[in-house]
Amino acid sequence: MIRPRLTIAIDGPAASGKGTLARRIAATYGLAHLDTGLSYRAVAKALIDAGAALDDEAAARRAAEVLDLSALDAGILSDHVIGEAASKVAVMVPVRQALVAAQRRFAETGKGAVLDGRDIGTVVLPDADVKLYVTASAERRAERRHAEILSKGGDARLEDVLEDLKRRDARDMGRADSPLKPAADAHLLDTSEMDIETAFQAACDLVDRHRAE
Repeated sequence: MIRPRLTIAIDGPAASGKGTLARRIAATYGLAHLDTGLSYRAVAKALIDAGAALDDEAAARRAAEVLDLSALDAGILSDHVIGEAASKVAVMVPVRQALVAAQRRFAETGKGAVLDGRDIGTVVLPDADVKLYVTASAERRAERRHAEILSKGGDARLEDVLEDLKRRDARDMGRADSPLKPAADAHLLDTSEMDIETAFQAACDLVDRHRAE
């Protein structure tokens, strides 16, 4: 019996653990994985590399339309400067439209895919087989992000990390186009008091339940 394509949408705020879960779920079920946030960072990097202004909507749209989603380098794109630039291009409607179309094409290939981001279950893949909304308290997420920064040799104050996350949450949840929010049929997974193994098992239980239907 050939299984139908499996698409999994994972949304949630920054540092909630959704990226780690998405990568592990994709590996477990043999699916492609796409961190959609990297696509916006890649557009921002293209503008920076070209010396274009970050508010140049036409240039940003062109970069989005030719972006190869299979060639995103998380190591390069995780740079803080690129992240700040990405927050500016991500609010551009033409950029979002181009990238959403590309993200949908990505999910429709092969056996399926796991996509994580902030508007996957609500906009990109509204008909996804499984939808997860991964969250945690702002304080817990700040602790995780702070520990990650320190582990990589960086320097940051926990209070500053917390304030940065709160500003990012407000921006993501308050934007007019594709705001961050749980899809009506998403499974809520609060990882505030969970370690990664517990969260991963809870997510797999939901996926397995769908596959058994």
